[in-house]
Amino acid sequence: MSTEQRIAEVQRDTKETQIRVRVNLDGTGSAKLATGIGFFDHMLDQIARHGLVDLEIDAKGDLHIDGHHTVEDVGITLGQAVAKAVGDKAGIRRYGHAYVPLDEALSRVVIDFSGRPGLHMDVAFKAGMIGGFDTQLAFEFFQGFANHAQVTLHIDNLKGSNAHHQCETIFKAFARALRAALELDPRQAGVIPSTKGSL
Repeated sequence: MSTEQRIAEVQRDTKETQIRVRVNLDGTGSAKLATGIGFFDHMLDQIARHGLVDLEIDAKGDLHIDGHHTVEDVGITLGQAVAKAVGDKAGIRRYGHAYVPLDEALSRVVIDFSGRPGLHMDVAFKAGMIGGFDTQLAFEFFQGFANHAQVTLHIDNLKGSNAHHQCETIFKAFARALRAALELDPRQAGVIPSTKGSL
């Protein structure tokens, strides 16, 4: 991890996937993405752009089977990279939330860098597939992220009749909530935001 910027790189190799993730939490929103699943790359780009994190993800997975292992393992590896980059969490705001609309769809995401992993996701997608992306895998991505970034994550799609819009609002709201939670609080410089003194 850089001492000046919150940067981390993680390589994760299994018999099913080979994934490299590099993240800069204090970036400008640039992204270099190659997962082999076009719509998934589009969603990851939302995280970078709206979260103001620089994100590089190179994933090679067993897409001849389906996208499950690739999407889940990207979530795991991204979670590991964010946890490594944020370090002891001193000085961060810790909590973040965002509402994001897209036409008829509206989603809310709330995140807590609590050190206690948990995902509560209430999304009824109106279609099973968006391009080559199985909408069930959105849950697997966020589950992997929450477990390995050690965050509590609440995701709710409040309205929506188009699955593309539903999914995009979820990822955009996640990005904005992530950005808010990871922002450094000048009033709490160097302080871990917990009465316990650790997270």
